[in-house]
Amino acid sequence: MTSRIATIERNTLETQITITVNLDGTGKTDFQTGVPFLNHMMDQIARHGMVDITAYAKGDLDIDAHHTVEDIGITLGQAFAKALGDKKGISRYGHAYVPLDESLSRVVIDFAGRPSLYYDVTFNRAFIGEFDVDLLREFFQGFVNHAGVTLHIDNIKGGNAHHIAETVFKAFGRAVRNAMALDERMSGIMPSTKGVL
Repeated sequence: MTSRIATIERNTLETQITITVNLDGTGKTDFQTGVPFLNHMMDQIARHGMVDITAYAKGDLDIDAHHTVEDIGITLGQAFAKALGDKKGISRYGHAYVPLDESLSRVVIDFAGRPSLYYDVTFNRAFIGEFDVDLLREFFQGFVNHAGVTLHIDNIKGGNAHHIAETVFKAFGRAVRNAMALDERMSGIMPSTKGVL
């Protein structure tokens, strides 16, 4: 099996980011982003997606975390796209429901090459600690646009904002893991009647 590993560097006037992914990893992480809550959420992606992720980011956090969070999503999406290559042999679709106490979220993903985000998550407060919850949508929008995926994220129920966010990221990791899985019966075959994704 060809290794599904990629490194992407993104340098702008607002952020300098380097991300490496191993899509067939064991969930190992190394995060130095300056945004602790995002590190915690990306750890859920790695652990539940069985993806090794290293992310080093230096951003204009003196303004706020917006550019850093969005650009990490963009760079992570680019790394996934590069590591997946032509996508032959993958399952393509994945979904997961994840509960955490009172919260329940559903994520459905299609590595279709068609970037679309449908995000229905409502929080009962604007911040989790110092983290602006609006930035979670920006992270996923960046990922979707640059990984070329269709992504549906729905929080079905929930009260605690941290629990809601965590169920979303855990479900995302699990759905991604299912979609990227290699199917022996699809070896060398494009999972599309178009012949390309």
